[in-house]
Amino acid sequence: MKAFVPQLVYVEPRALEYPLGRELKAKFEKMGLEIRETTSHNQVRNIPGENDLQKYRNAKSTLVIGIRKTLKFDTSKPSAEYAIPLATGCMGHCHYCYLQTTLGSKPYIRTYVNLDEIFAQAEKYMEERKPEITRFEASCTSDIVGIDYLTHSLKKAIEFIGQSEYGRLRFTTKYEHVDHLLNADHQGKTRFRFSMNSHYVTKHFEPGTSPLDDRIKAAVKVAEAGYPLGFVLAPLYRHENWKEGYLEMFNMISKELPSKYHDSITFELIQHRFTKPAKRVIEQRYPKSKLEMNEENRKYKWGRYGIGKYVYPKDEATELKETMECYIEQFFPEAKIEYFT
Repeated sequence: MKAFVPQLVYVEPRALEYPLGRELKAKFEKMGLEIRETTSHNQVRNIPGENDLQKYRNAKSTLVIGIRKTLKFDTSKPSAEYAIPLATGCMGHCHYCYLQTTLGSKPYIRTYVNLDEIFAQAEKYMEERKPEITRFEASCTSDIVGIDYLTHSLKKAIEFIGQSEYGRLRFTTKYEHVDHLLNADHQGKTRFRFSMNSHYVTKHFEPGTSPLDDRIKAAVKVAEAGYPLGFVLAPLYRHENWKEGYLEMFNMISKELPSKYHDSITFELIQHRFTKPAKRVIEQRYPKSKLEMNEENRKYKWGRYGIGKYVYPKDEATELKETMECYIEQFFPEAKIEYFT
């Protein structure tokens, strides 16, 4: 698929105090994109659209060049100690995505240009925890790979962590646009993970993302560039013939990825879940979605901040977990399963 190009760009005034802010504004001007100034942080207004749905879709193709004011990093369990904030928002239209509610009324994409300040904060966290390794997750609030060919923020973060003694970086993507990252000096300290799913899920619930076979080709390139590789199977979803669908997915990955890379792969397994607020938002934004969100068929599980989520009942979750473990054992016996949640 074609790489993302924003339809509209907003610039926060203070972003132009940073070299990256000025560089990105000049780049987008040269590309002939419409550029607007926004008065301050969080004041992105007048996104075009006749109704809320159109405004939402236009916001998803709007990029804001801004600065990250809050330098306290969120925690990011179970995959890492901290979330490193390089960007928020995503151009994809995954029906099930938790960003539907966490980004709420601000679904536009924001890239932060005060990278030196963000990296200095990461340095402090590493210093506090040493000699323990500190892992940073770069994709908690965005699919950073999807915009990075324009911004190169992720590339800078990979090279920053590559030079650190106690830092590690990880992120997940559904995009194939990795070529500019292949020559980054990563020093083996960044785990590049691809979000994978069955054809049914990618076709019905992941519009605006790279097709499965393109993600697999990109994963091969990444492995050949020496990055530690991982696959995030999320959300594991019990659709009709789901066992055959996931078997086909494993088969495809195994066929394309040379066996010499199999032993260092990690898998993270995340079952489909939803909250009541997310369900409301998803039904508004994707009214024709086939996504199954019937509370009566699910088990209620308390979550962080007192917001509970609906997951599969225990026997169905166990069957999902055991099926995936069986396939991993069959195709990637040396791989490591990091967790099932």
